[in-house]
Amino acid sequence: MNVGRAKEIADAVEMITVTYEGEPVIIQHVDEAEKMARIYSKSDPDNERDVPVLNLIEE
Repeated sequence: MNVGRAKEIADAVEMITVTYEGEPVIIQHVDEAEKMARIYSKSDPDNERDVPVLNLIEE
C-alpha cells in the first residue's frame, strides 16, 4: 500500500479492511516522512505497533 492510501484509510469514516501479515488491523496514524503506520489488531487493540506502510494490504 502507498502512504497516500494509508492516510485516506486512517482518516475514513467507514471501516476499510486492511491486513498486516494476514491479520485484520486498524490504521491509527500514518507518518508520511518515515512511511510507517501505527496500527493495532482488531483482536488485540491494546497491542499498538509501528509497521512499514508497504506491508499493509487493502482487502
